[in-house]
Amino acid sequence: MAEAHQAVGFQFTVRPDGVDLKLSQEVIKNIYLSGVTAWKKRAIRFKNGVLAGVYPASPSSWLIVVIVMMSSLYIHLDPSLGMIDTIKEILPHSGYLSVQTRAVLSAMLFATGLWLFFIYLLRYTLKALLSYHGWIFESHGKMSTSTKVWLSLVKMLSGRRPLLYSFQASLPRLPVPSVDETIQRYLQSVRPLLDGAQYKQMETLAYEFKESKAARLQRYLILKSWWATNYVSDWWEEYIYLRGRSPIMVNSNFYIMDLLYVTPTHRQAARAGNVVHAMLQYRRKLERGEHAPLRALGTVPMCSTQMERMFNTTRLPGVETDIVQHLMDRKHLIVYHKGRFFQLWLYTGGRHLLPSELETQFQRILNDTSEPQPGELKLAALTAGNRHVQTHSVPWARARMKYFSQGVNKMSLDAIESAAFFLALDDEPEGYDPAKAKSLDSYAKSLLHGRCYDRWFDKSFTLISYPNGKMGVNVEHSWADAPIAGHMWEYVLATDCFHLGYTEEGHCKGDVNRGLPFPARLQWQIQKECQEVIETSYLTAKQIADDVDFHGYLFTEFGKGQIKRCRTSPDAFIQLALQLAQFRDQGVFCLTYESSMTRMFRDGRTETVRSCTSEAVAFVRAMEDKSATNVQRLALFRKAAETHQNMYRMAMTGSGIDRHLFCLYIVSKYFGIDSPFLTKVLSEPWRLSTSQTPQQQLNLVDINKFPKYVGAGGGFGPVADDGYGVSYIIVGENLITFHISSKFSSSNTDSCRFGQHIQKAMTDIQALFKLENNKKEVEPAKHVQLENGKKHS
Repeated sequence: MAEAHQAVGFQFTVRPDGVDLKLSQEVIKNIYLSGVTAWKKRAIRFKNGVLAGVYPASPSSWLIVVIVMMSSLYIHLDPSLGMIDTIKEILPHSGYLSVQTRAVLSAMLFATGLWLFFIYLLRYTLKALLSYHGWIFESHGKMSTSTKVWLSLVKMLSGRRPLLYSFQASLPRLPVPSVDETIQRYLQSVRPLLDGAQYKQMETLAYEFKESKAARLQRYLILKSWWATNYVSDWWEEYIYLRGRSPIMVNSNFYIMDLLYVTPTHRQAARAGNVVHAMLQYRRKLERGEHAPLRALGTVPMCSTQMERMFNTTRLPGVETDIVQHLMDRKHLIVYHKGRFFQLWLYTGGRHLLPSELETQFQRILNDTSEPQPGELKLAALTAGNRHVQTHSVPWARARMKYFSQGVNKMSLDAIESAAFFLALDDEPEGYDPAKAKSLDSYAKSLLHGRCYDRWFDKSFTLISYPNGKMGVNVEHSWADAPIAGHMWEYVLATDCFHLGYTEEGHCKGDVNRGLPFPARLQWQIQKECQEVIETSYLTAKQIADDVDFHGYLFTEFGKGQIKRCRTSPDAFIQLALQLAQFRDQGVFCLTYESSMTRMFRDGRTETVRSCTSEAVAFVRAMEDKSATNVQRLALFRKAAETHQNMYRMAMTGSGIDRHLFCLYIVSKYFGIDSPFLTKVLSEPWRLSTSQTPQQQLNLVDINKFPKYVGAGGGFGPVADDGYGVSYIIVGENLITFHISSKFSSSNTDSCRFGQHIQKAMTDIQALFKLENNKKEVEPAKHVQLENGKKHS
């Protein structure tokens, strides 16, 4: 359609004496500007690629080394110890190369080699330093001398102003834990969940595996860790996500909410205009590698690989396995509104559309009253339905090959799958409203699954815009984890509110350009048979969506600040509260999944923290035991919190349990080796699945100055049919938002009830610290009274 639009500028008139060709000056100007922009973009990418490629050195350092070597020629010093002369002899003795020219070239070649040597030396030194993780196991606020020295060395070798991908070559590889350690930690993790006989059986299976099959599988895993950049990530993406044949809506995709209390404008088109423009700014910086890399302690770099596929990416369905298609620099966006698909070009004259121009385009789509074409309304339900053959169902992959492989259907589908991202302009308002009961619940369900046909669940993400000005994002999970999309969303919200802004009437700032071509409708010719397939997929998806029992809960009694004053980790505090809530809700303990990142390693993604430990169980039982004292409960809490923190740290540093066992299982399947132990481990249900949404760019918004500009985090669907999914975000000092999901079809679960248990568990644990603090305050007071009594006597 872009080509068709530009072709309007060329007018042909056929005359007897030939063809009269008239050129539109405006179109020629736009073509020229587009070409200039494209070459500028290539130049910037090349420059930033060079800067990242030679980091922590710089091109100017090469020039310095060359100058030093050249200077040595004139003062008759040879720092190369004869190597320059050797290079001079090797150079071809062509007639046009004088002795002096060969000497200069030899010095430059030696200087370049020396420079490259120092680059690799710095990189491998930095990689060795980054392989040290002792700092993460030290108590908060207590840093050893060795860690201080290590931190200083890392800072010194990290250079100045690193780009997004500057540290990639210096990140260490994820280590493969020993089988003995993994099995030992696994058995410790299941001990509180099994009775004596069950544990003995599992122990027997584990030791049989260790003695018979583990060594061979481990050897191949170690070989892979030497060869591949990460021994887990590619298999994790393929077997956990892309080979999954169940619907990805609810089961895989997750969502991220808008600001909790603030809506910058209530004009839908204006808010969408600013947000889309902010996303384009983010994408431009991402493509150029200009974002600052995320660093723990402000120093230890995190892997940025996942960010590469954020835009222009689609999960393409396959019969047995899907693939992730990532394209470069796509210039259009697909917009869905009331059953119609529109293609919107994001550039004009070699630049991004301005927010005011995007607002105009979105308003045109909102004003469009045309009807959906036959089958178009629920077309996106194909991405929400089954990906494998079931009774009376055709999977998305087969439908795609049969009905969308040629003609206008293929062209329109290609437009969707190659778009920068997908935008849904909804027609029903959503968002958190304290005056409305369950408004957060409805908002979350809208973001998670919508109407099952108004999100393109295969796109890397779908941006969702509501008529009241609220926004949100639905994210496909295979290409990246939640913190990656969260990083982009933090940038977008801050840019929208504090840099772009709105007029007093709520419109985007800037002049309105009425000369832009209207967004183009995508054309479809969907057969009756295909419409039946779409309807079947919709009914499958709707059944899943209707079964989601969701509850959003704002915990405002206290927050991170008060928890830290209790000298404990906020995450450990919440995880133990979840264990207490789970036991009160179900009466039993269960295998608990907490997601931890491994991005301190190259291509790292996640690891599992098994939060239901023996120490956590002992604490929960003490809380429910009326004969236990608060002193005993608090002591057990501290022990359980310390155990949890240690497990979290081990997971972050490559000593987790589950990814290692998962990879051993994959190797066993490749060799056709049957392992009852691995099969049992991989089939265990996670009835409580939890995840914390991190805040990564605290510098973007000063929450102390703007306390209302806080995000609500995001959530995901239930993992087990009879379990809970819990996501939480700790915002500022006094707010924790919980996103709780389960299934209505389970008679044992109730998301709202679980939220009430979380609230009580949080306050009950906090009460233990209040009693301890009161006791500390009373004891000095008694001491003062005794001292005063002695003085009076």
